[in-house]
Amino acid sequence: MCDKHRSLDPANVQFQTQQSSRRRRIWELSRNCHCPLIGVALPLGTLRKLVEKVTGGELLHDDYEVHVGAVNDCTARNRLAEAVQKELERRYAQVIFRFRNAKTAAQVAELWEAAVDAGDVAGAFWAGLSHPACIPALEEKMCRDIHMVQHQAGACARADMGKYNALLADKARLDGELARLQARCNALLQEKKVDADRFEQQLMASRATTIARETDVHNLRNELAQLRATIPELETRKRLANQLARMEMREATLRGQIAELKAGRAEAVARASAAATSVGARAATHTGTAAHASAHATGQPAGHAGAHAANAVPATAQAVTIPIQLVNQSVLCVGGRSGNVSFYRQMVEKIGAQFAHHDGGLEDSSNQLDASLAAADLVICQTGCISHGAYWRVKEYCKRTGKRCVFVDNPSVSSLARGLQEIGAEPVSAGQEEMATSSGDACKA
Repeated sequence: MCDKHRSLDPANVQFQTQQSSRRRRIWELSRNCHCPLIGVALPLGTLRKLVEKVTGGELLHDDYEVHVGAVNDCTARNRLAEAVQKELERRYAQVIFRFRNAKTAAQVAELWEAAVDAGDVAGAFWAGLSHPACIPALEEKMCRDIHMVQHQAGACARADMGKYNALLADKARLDGELARLQARCNALLQEKKVDADRFEQQLMASRATTIARETDVHNLRNELAQLRATIPELETRKRLANQLARMEMREATLRGQIAELKAGRAEAVARASAAATSVGARAATHTGTAAHASAHATGQPAGHAGAHAANAVPATAQAVTIPIQLVNQSVLCVGGRSGNVSFYRQMVEKIGAQFAHHDGGLEDSSNQLDASLAAADLVICQTGCISHGAYWRVKEYCKRTGKRCVFVDNPSVSSLARGLQEIGAEPVSAGQEEMATSSGDACKA
């Protein structure tokens, strides 16, 4: 309250003692009630607007002067007092309705104490002072309570101001930290954006590479399908090629064994030749002695008998044609009559070659023909007894690989013999043949 309204003189205060239900107006209240009522119940902004509306102009006074002027004007009925009365009735209509149920001063006092405890004293202060049951004692008590509430409000305001200043300092500190964190976050976001752009470019490049590879794979698969379509029996040829590789390895092993056997046979032949030379020398010595004895007995010269013996040796040396090129070679006969196969084998093996036979697909598998052709050194094709497919297969293979092939029209044994003679044989003396035979017998022994 202002200082000019602090003194309360009971001689100068007149209370209305009418026993009616009409609520009192603001100008009917005692003077010591106007200052706390206007200060607590009406905000300064609202009070200034009311005064400007009544006076019809803008006020240049400060808040204290506006408050003091309103307190003085509300002591009597006038335009400002009526405007304040109307504003209080409008603003605190609900509280006034709640206080209307009170019939006695005690009930009004209870409602006032409840409002003080709740901290909502502005509306209750106006409703209690203007209530018909409000007596001077209750009015004085309410003024005292509102006076202490104002003191407590001031203390709380000062405490709140300290807290407010502390909060402002914390807010400034937090604003600085927030600014630093925002700057750091912006820098990190920029870095992440750069990384994301780089990763996006790498992802696009990887996708392009993957698409290109998938396209290449698709094209290669199409080309492979086309090649498989253009090359019949590709899987069969692959299988035959693998089988051929295995047979070539087997052939290399067998050839090594054959080379070892040939070396053993050469040693045996050398030993047999040495033995034959020794026997021949002894026979010649024995022949000379016999010729000398015969000449002595018959009276012929010894030289004539020796010449006769010398002329007897060439009589047994007759040339026999044997294809030396086929010795220890593999000869494949494709086709022919099944009844002549044993004779074919005897004829080929008689000249020292290895015999193999394929019927051209009649009973033997046609898939084995390529492997048999690869293992052979010479191919004999019996064109009179062979299928067209096997014939062209043999011809194409021999032409492609350059392997020697002899075509025999007649499937007889004599035609095969002529075919072997056409290969190109070297003459070998009967003595050599006999030596080879004896060497073979020696090996068998």
